[in-house]
Amino acid sequence: MTAPYAMRVETNVGIPVRDGAILRANVYRPDAPGRFPVLMTFGPYGKDVPLRQFMQEAWDRLNETYPEILAASSCKHLVFERPDPELWIPDGYVLINVDSRGAGKSPGKLDPNSPAEFRDFYDAIEWAGAQDFSNGKVGLLGISYYAAGQWFVSAMKPKYLSAILPWQGTYDFYRDRTRLDGIYSSGFLKRWWTASVLRNQYGNPATNCTDIYTGERVTGPASFTPEELKANASDYLEDVLAHPLCDDFYKDRTPDLSKIDIPALVVANWGGLGLHLRGTIRGFMGIASKDKWLKVQGGSYFHTFLQPKNVAMQKRFFDRYLKGVNNGWENEPRVEVQVRAPGDTIRRTASGASWPLPNTQWTKYWLDAGAKTIALEEPKANASSTYPALSEGVTFSTPVFTRETEIAGPVKAKLFVSSTTPDMDIFATICAWDADGKEMTFIGAPEPKAPLTQGWLRVSQRKTDPARSSEYLPYYPHDERQALAPGEVYEVDLEIWPMALALPAGGRLTLTIQGKDFERPGATGPMRGVAWFTHEEPRDRPPELFHGEHTLHTGGQHRAYLLLPVLAEGAA
Repeated sequence: MTAPYAMRVETNVGIPVRDGAILRANVYRPDAPGRFPVLMTFGPYGKDVPLRQFMQEAWDRLNETYPEILAASSCKHLVFERPDPELWIPDGYVLINVDSRGAGKSPGKLDPNSPAEFRDFYDAIEWAGAQDFSNGKVGLLGISYYAAGQWFVSAMKPKYLSAILPWQGTYDFYRDRTRLDGIYSSGFLKRWWTASVLRNQYGNPATNCTDIYTGERVTGPASFTPEELKANASDYLEDVLAHPLCDDFYKDRTPDLSKIDIPALVVANWGGLGLHLRGTIRGFMGIASKDKWLKVQGGSYFHTFLQPKNVAMQKRFFDRYLKGVNNGWENEPRVEVQVRAPGDTIRRTASGASWPLPNTQWTKYWLDAGAKTIALEEPKANASSTYPALSEGVTFSTPVFTRETEIAGPVKAKLFVSSTTPDMDIFATICAWDADGKEMTFIGAPEPKAPLTQGWLRVSQRKTDPARSSEYLPYYPHDERQALAPGEVYEVDLEIWPMALALPAGGRLTLTIQGKDFERPGATGPMRGVAWFTHEEPRDRPPELFHGEHTLHTGGQHRAYLLLPVLAEGAA
């Protein structure tokens, strides 16, 4: 076995791109002659920002909860949502962390998630693949932003790109990253744009982040005025607000998944409600790669990325497709799903050849608006329930389950709704309760007590695309608004994001439908149930359109139900 390589660190290496601009990157590579596979990350969070400065809570939790990570690395080079060089270079990999244009040490206009940024990413990959230290194979590895960009640049087919590993990053710029099926994601976007992006804009003298290696500020030597900084960045929030439908603005920022045919290991996390969970799984479903795998995990999406057991999994994948090692990776189950259980534990890992899992039994639980129940028996009588949009809404409950039941996969609700206003937003939340009547909450990102799963939809954009929809998975094109006539009843197929749960005997599920963000009664501060994944922008949700009285209709011709993916008893 080859002895571990010592690590050579080269900071602020210039990467030329097609228009003559120079991007800055840190290159970590074996301090030895030879050619090695390259892993690359590309984005705006600052390649030189210490984790503890970028997100103190993530650093604190690492130190408090994950001794195995600290035992494997000094974490000196660790930055947010990128691989730790100390875990890769000793095994013969090169890691290149690039500051995207206008961010960190890379001059230029800051324009995240844009066609211009994807072109730069493409050029950086081609530069890396042609370097003397490269074996001609480049892989992409990273979390969230550093995962989401992988989908688009892969569809552009750079010559040297040989494998991708997006870890919890949606491919869909409209439906997940900016508008939850039509509803503007105001809470996340405002916080992300200010705290994660603008703080690290090139030339920002007010950043509070200092370079890991020099102790100087991370935003380069230039010092721009607030006016100059604003002029040198896209107007991200206003641009999204100006485009309520899925038009060319979003299509230019969302990849054609059918063009991605290289090996892919896709890792999603159940804690990604409101941002990455659904789009990561749909990305796996949509790519054309014959060699593709999906893992859906619980726990902290960031810290699990760094755990030695998961780094070993990442290396097995890249060893196979970047080094050509015949290590049996092809025998890995195509889909593995961690099934959560009370106490935010993992009951087991279910596996299969596809998503949804082949042993799924699609089971309808019928809604009764009169009794507020969800049951296997369809109600005979018509019923309705009305709630003010900005209230706690209506909650339906299943009976207690008589035996442990595993539910894993996509979820859908068939609803029949009416409103006193020309539009309405649906916020759906499924909660799980144990035999003692205590809610089973789960670690989210960053919500510490997230519900089991959620779904969102602007009802005027309820139209589905039959060619891309199935009985259990609707797909909305979001290309037009169909206003509601007050009082008229409309049929809605509501996608609720995937879930996996071993519901204990004596436990039950509840479904809450309301016209605002879910929050637990009496909770205060930002962590009230959905963290900062809130939707309160008045320009997107004017009262005259969205603050009406909403009504749910069940029974008779209004055959409303919750479709659950129950796993067959005793299946693997």
